[in-house]
Amino acid sequence: MADTASSGRGAGAVAGRGAGGGAFGWRFMVPLVVGSALNPINSSIIATALVPIAARFSVPAGRTAVLVAVLYVASATAQPALGKVAGRFGPRRVFLAGISLVFAGGLIGSLAQSLTLLTVARVVIGVGTSAGYPTAMLLIRRRAERAGIAAPGGVLGAITMAGQLTAALGLPLGGVLVGAFGWRIVFLVNLPVAVLAFVMARLWVPADEPIDTVRTWARDIDLVGVLLFAATFSCLLGFLLSLSGGGARWPALAAALMLLVVLTVRELRATSPLVDLRLLRSNGGLTRTYVRQLCTQLVMYSLMYGVTQWVQDGKGLSAALAGLVMLPMTGMSALVTAPVARRNAVRGPLLAAAVVALGVAVTLRFMTVGTPTAAIIALTVAFGVTASLGAVGNQGALYAQSPARDAGTAAGLMRTFAYLGAILASSLISLSYAHGVTDAGLHSIATGLIAGSSILLLLTALDRRLPRHIDRP
Repeated sequence: MADTASSGRGAGAVAGRGAGGGAFGWRFMVPLVVGSALNPINSSIIATALVPIAARFSVPAGRTAVLVAVLYVASATAQPALGKVAGRFGPRRVFLAGISLVFAGGLIGSLAQSLTLLTVARVVIGVGTSAGYPTAMLLIRRRAERAGIAAPGGVLGAITMAGQLTAALGLPLGGVLVGAFGWRIVFLVNLPVAVLAFVMARLWVPADEPIDTVRTWARDIDLVGVLLFAATFSCLLGFLLSLSGGGARWPALAAALMLLVVLTVRELRATSPLVDLRLLRSNGGLTRTYVRQLCTQLVMYSLMYGVTQWVQDGKGLSAALAGLVMLPMTGMSALVTAPVARRNAVRGPLLAAAVVALGVAVTLRFMTVGTPTAAIIALTVAFGVTASLGAVGNQGALYAQSPARDAGTAAGLMRTFAYLGAILASSLISLSYAHGVTDAGLHSIATGLIAGSSILLLLTALDRRLPRHIDRP
């Protein structure tokens, strides 16, 4: 990053606003945006391939759910861990290593002849794609500081849009690709994208500073904490996913709680913990941001997938029409994100997001199969606004509240809480539709959304440490 280190504050600020050059020119940003998008799109694109995979390997359809679960566990664990590694070892090195793993995982999956190898491929892809977001946030943070820019709102907005749009487009894109080329395409598609991202990052992202020895950074990674974190999350995931089958695995929950206690004791005693619990205890604002992120994702995924399933199975629309009903939500999210992000606002967007989300949830509570499709589209458009505002606000809060030296780890933990919200949403939908996709089930989802939105509103309105803007309190 020596190319920006010599810039003065004024020159850096002007450069940072430039669209094509300066501190945040398109060459620097494109590989980071692509890298940040790989994880969310891989988490959703697999859904359309599960049934043909089960048919190919002659296994029950339920067994292929492991391909979803292992990526959740790998990603939730690897994101904070790789953020920590990036802070010690260098974000560009970790980014390139992650992209290499994405290529390897895509290759393994495209050639796999068993469900076991496909599972391995998904783990490798999960770990590899986990490098994208935390390293991007760390690179942006360091570049902004060297260029003398308080907060590159437009840049953060681009990263936000990369995650939001690809997660939403994963399902329809996967359906088109699997229908045209077969299920192996969900692995093959990673190959050209990984090569492109690797080449761009290698050429356009400035090299990291030299490191002394591998031992210096390896000692600070907290491998025991990583393993305990993975085990805790795996058990919790096993319990939450068991709710989908109607029979909760209480031993898994008990194991998760016991492992959580062990993890807590370990992290409080570690000299360089994976999860700095002392920081979370002293930095209540950052902790509340993580909880807001969890609630935001719970609300978003519950509405996105719960309503999609309802308009198909309950209201009787085709899969294509159901996708079209949800498409305006994605479009509105894209339209709102960029202009709001450029203002570097935090508190305002989060308050607006919580209020609109609560209104959407209450409205959903009174919808039935007789509700006009136009009204449903209007509802999803309104939620597109709240989803984008919440994403921009939470990312801005993370940028403002996380210590610069731990920006990568903090960003990784943000994605971990996002995965928890998505998993909780899946459990809520499964429980609500346990006896069929009906209006009553939709209303149960709406009740959960009302609770989540109310928590969002309280966490935002009562948080005195939440800044109005990224660059000032």
